[in-house]
Amino acid sequence: MEKIIKEDIENGFPIEKIKFRFPPEPNGYLHIGHIKAICLNFELGKKYDSKVILRFDDTNPIVESKKFIESIKKDILFLGFKWDEITYASDYFHKLYELAIELIKKNKAYVDTQSQNEIKLQRKTPFEPGIKSYYRNRSIHENLYLLDKMKNGFFKEGYCVLRAKIDMESSNMNMRDPIMYRIIKKKHHRTMDKWCIYPTYDWTHGQCDYFEQISHSLCSLEFENRKPLYNWYIDQIYNNDNKKIKPKQIEFSRLNLSHTITSKRKIQYLIENKIIHSWNDPRILTISGLRCKGYTSDSLINFIHKIGISKRNNIIDISLLEFFIREHLNKISTRVMVILRPIKIMIDNYSTNDTEWIEIENNPEDLKFGTRKVPFSKLLYIEKDDFLEKEKNGFFRLCIGKEVRLKNAYIIKANSVIKNTKGEIEIIHCTYDKKSKYHKKNNNYTKIKKRVKSTLHWVSVKHSFPVEIHLYNHLFLKRNPDIPNFKKNINPKSKEKIIGYAEPFLKRAKKGDHFQFQRIGYFYVVEETKENEHIIFNKTVSIKDKWKKIRKKNI
Repeated sequence: MEKIIKEDIENGFPIEKIKFRFPPEPNGYLHIGHIKAICLNFELGKKYDSKVILRFDDTNPIVESKKFIESIKKDILFLGFKWDEITYASDYFHKLYELAIELIKKNKAYVDTQSQNEIKLQRKTPFEPGIKSYYRNRSIHENLYLLDKMKNGFFKEGYCVLRAKIDMESSNMNMRDPIMYRIIKKKHHRTMDKWCIYPTYDWTHGQCDYFEQISHSLCSLEFENRKPLYNWYIDQIYNNDNKKIKPKQIEFSRLNLSHTITSKRKIQYLIENKIIHSWNDPRILTISGLRCKGYTSDSLINFIHKIGISKRNNIIDISLLEFFIREHLNKISTRVMVILRPIKIMIDNYSTNDTEWIEIENNPEDLKFGTRKVPFSKLLYIEKDDFLEKEKNGFFRLCIGKEVRLKNAYIIKANSVIKNTKGEIEIIHCTYDKKSKYHKKNNNYTKIKKRVKSTLHWVSVKHSFPVEIHLYNHLFLKRNPDIPNFKKNINPKSKEKIIGYAEPFLKRAKKGDHFQFQRIGYFYVVEETKENEHIIFNKTVSIKDKWKKIRKKNI
């Protein structure tokens, strides 16, 4: 990508005329794949000190809205980029219409009154020549007359279209007389009811690049087959114009991740069928969804830099993306103790009335985070999965007759359990070793040299408070959800909502804060405490790094 631009400069292209654009269609939220295009355009703009235009390709009023425009702007700003100018394809509707008239006058376009199905059938396949439309040889005068009637609303939707006259025998299907205008009697978010015919993306895109004098039109690899059409349109109109530059289309590979989809149509299906709640659902990889899940702009950009820019499509394992958010959150998150699925332990030899305030580092990675005091008392919560009544091979946590350390506190030993009438454990009776407490010395924590195999996190029952926690798994069960059909691969257990119990320090948590729940994962505050409501945490990523296992397999 950058090599091509460097070669253009070496061959005499004026560096002051380099110009880029990011051209999203405002028919949905941006997703992880768009970050690649955003970084590429805006970072090249910064490198060459050139302008970057944010252009909304708003040529389809059926699916476009201001809501999507605002979300796109918000996502770009979140990633840390800023455009030099905002434009819209609709800014050029009148100019595009005039150019369409010019193509008709050059006998390079015609009005076709066949149905869409007839046109599709006549285009055939890449392996056989297409059939020319009966209306292909209409006179220039008749085509101009019909286009004018299309523009002024005389025909119903679907009655006719304007097509470019190129080559119905081309092996490239995009060159088989593509549609330039279609009748859509819908209100546009900017031009309102002014137009009832709208230009297609292929007709609009290259012309807008030329109008705005974009030097290098960077797009994903799916547009490679459209490059001849992109160039054909520009050549037919501006072939004799030597004063302005002709944009150069350059393709790069799409960003495909495992266990997810990015198709706007498929995401809309998930929303309409209430499988996800909206475009910013944390289970999909829209930028808004990632932000709601707790992903940072730094982690997303570092991920894009790692995978790089290429022309080869492949599927990146989603665990690599998780590696980068885990790496960043490890540096910026305060460590706290929260119990997700609690079971009570009672320390029989600890005084009922005593409360100790244990000093704990907020982030061992950075001492600037300081320390906090956590209350320790007779009755504690630990995770239900951290206890087995009967010890099993490979289980190193708490069992009857076995010792473990409570994080930054004491070593305890489980002695017995109390069960309810259903046979479920209600309380684990333990004793603690009074001499096993951590101590702070010279800004470092020390402990007695008594060896135990496991350390558990805990929360004092009487000091804890409930928090709402949303746990997320992959939305799709298969690495490639589209095989055979994404609808069949939806994970019915992709989200779980639970009530956990947190240490009192978390009462000060604010929306947008990141925390590491020790031994569990990284969590993001999406709602602060309100009267009679819980703080709500979304799980960003687990503590365990699956990417390490994948890398070991590939070595």
